[in-house]
Amino acid sequence: MNMDDILKAFMPMSETAFYILLSLTEPRHGYGIIQHTYDITNGRIKLGSGTVYGTLTKMEKRGVISVYSDGDRKTVYEITEVGKGLLKEEINRIKELYHNAVKYEGDL
Repeated sequence: MNMDDILKAFMPMSETAFYILLSLTEPRHGYGIIQHTYDITNGRIKLGSGTVYGTLTKMEKRGVISVYSDGDRKTVYEITEVGKGLLKEEINRIKELYHNAVKYEGDL
């Protein structure tokens, strides 16, 4: 699958998908993703395991993440180079949103 297809499939990202992928800037297991997202959003986002694992499955099928087992037989998820490219594109999109929001908020 090429990058254009990946971008069409995932962008714009849901907030859930964004935080899942952002959590994988280091390898984590499912609960680690849930906890990391909770922590970095100051408890605003409480991901459910069904949502997390459904999104991870979609991401794995598209080559955005890779999956392996650690020594304790836990499943670990890690972002791929394709996933890093996708995350960078989404961050750039969010920066543009932020820039435009700040630029025009005084007009409200």
